[in-house]
Amino acid sequence: MQINNKTQNDYLIAENYYREGAYEKATQIYKKLYDKSPFNTTYLERLISCYQETDKFLEVEKLLNTRIRANASQTYLFVYLGYNYERQQLKEKAKINYNLALNSLDKNAAYGGLIGRIFKNYNLLDNAIIAYEKAMIKNKNANYSFQIAQIYGEKGDFKKMFEAYIDLVDKNENYFNLVQRYTSTYITDDSESETNILFRKTLLKKSVSNPKNIWNGLLSWLFAQQKDYKKALIQEKALYQRNSTDLSAIFSLGKNAFNNNDFSAAKECFDFINQKSFLKEEKIDANLYLAKIAVATKNPETEKFFQTLFTQFGKNTATIKLQVEYADFLTFHQNKPQKAKEVLEEALTFSHSKFDKARIKLKLGDILVFTGKYNKALIYFSQIQTQLKNHELAQQARFKVAQTSYFKGDFTWAKAQLKVLKSSTTQLIANDAVDLFLKITDNEPLDSIPSGLKQLAKAELLSYQNKDDEALAELDQLFTTKEVFANGLVPGEAIYDDVLLFQAKLFIKQKKYEDAVLSFAKIIAADNQGFLTDDVYYQMAELYNHKLNNPEKASEYYQKIIFEHASSIYLVEARKQYRKLRGDNI
Repeated sequence: MQINNKTQNDYLIAENYYREGAYEKATQIYKKLYDKSPFNTTYLERLISCYQETDKFLEVEKLLNTRIRANASQTYLFVYLGYNYERQQLKEKAKINYNLALNSLDKNAAYGGLIGRIFKNYNLLDNAIIAYEKAMIKNKNANYSFQIAQIYGEKGDFKKMFEAYIDLVDKNENYFNLVQRYTSTYITDDSESETNILFRKTLLKKSVSNPKNIWNGLLSWLFAQQKDYKKALIQEKALYQRNSTDLSAIFSLGKNAFNNNDFSAAKECFDFINQKSFLKEEKIDANLYLAKIAVATKNPETEKFFQTLFTQFGKNTATIKLQVEYADFLTFHQNKPQKAKEVLEEALTFSHSKFDKARIKLKLGDILVFTGKYNKALIYFSQIQTQLKNHELAQQARFKVAQTSYFKGDFTWAKAQLKVLKSSTTQLIANDAVDLFLKITDNEPLDSIPSGLKQLAKAELLSYQNKDDEALAELDQLFTTKEVFANGLVPGEAIYDDVLLFQAKLFIKQKKYEDAVLSFAKIIAADNQGFLTDDVYYQMAELYNHKLNNPEKASEYYQKIIFEHASSIYLVEARKQYRKLRGDNI
């Protein structure tokens, strides 16, 4: 044990010298380590590197030739020797030794993996591929497809890289998740990108030559990455036909489509589950999302749909999430908060778990904020925080405490809650927390001088309560009265962009698209290099494209994102929409 500890300690000292460029000192320790363990390639590689960094190429040559004479079967040593010649610009001698190493694999592939690795470490990528391929030909149990794929990626040969990754899955389907993880580096949500097309073609070619369920799974994953959820569903349906016991993949796909606002594709997924499933719980979960879709798409039959579901599944413990969704619909879409409150109070009577109780109380809190009973709402939210510490529902409750405090104008308490949430494990909550925290810190009043934040918070509360005309009037007062700003809100005030952005969102909600464009244009006119610029350009492009029937103007703003904001999160979609408007065959 003592010897092992000393060896480890010596190695760490040598590594430290090596990294600091103290090669002479490192050489002395590595030589001692290598003499004790001559088959340790880590010590050998470092010793060789130290000699080469101090131009002692003859020492390397002597060392390696001695080893080769002692044991000619260790053919990986020829790679080290070849690279030693390469460092001296002796290309022919280097090539001879590389070939000795590679040709040795035709007889004995035992060192194939090691030879491939050494070539790769020396950035001799073509030779590394040859070594790995020879090793696999000689030994059918060897699988170096992963290493080969990575090398092709380094070389920028994406076609061969994808072929190698797919071969890896072909040999062992356990590599499915690994291949997803590594190929995701090259796959984007742009279906027309070069790498996406190559991956799709490679998969389709493989599925024709060697049909397997796994190819449908990878194609589904690819289409989902591209947000082509209906194409992904086709693949998942094909898989379901062969194994009609598991609908979980289609459920996940439906949720993904729903979260990305592709309600048509999401509905197809959940309709399919509703038709095929024999499990009551599965049907309830699918219908919950079908109800969410009906609400989101403002289906006039939504109320009737909810009642049909309660007739089919009842109002009980199994349908609590459905009842909470119904209460939300009644409050925020039907303006019937009292009826919603009654629905939730009934749900509390048969909720048995603390998590169900928390979901109900969260929605009750929302209704109380909607009806202006802020302090009672805060009590509900605080109870959930106390009872379910660190759970996602507790984090949601904390955010609602912060949001309600913001609405009330209590910015200090709101910030205290948001500071905690900025590191939330739930990304969506963390993002919302950061956005609200920045809005407060950027705009809060200083030294009792009004900043307009209280008025903006009040306008957001009014909008939350579905009082959009009153919210717009509150914002308008900032621009026209002198209660807060001496000359009304003008460019240069910290809150100017935030007010205009919220005003534009309210106009869009009211379908006043021309007014929304004017609000966006004022933000650009005030500061066309601001951090909101690409967001504003994209919103304007979308309005011109889909609401105002002005493709020329839409193209203009999509182009601004493409050419002026290359790092924008909207770049891929802007490029896609611009191509469509230009008439490209996508």
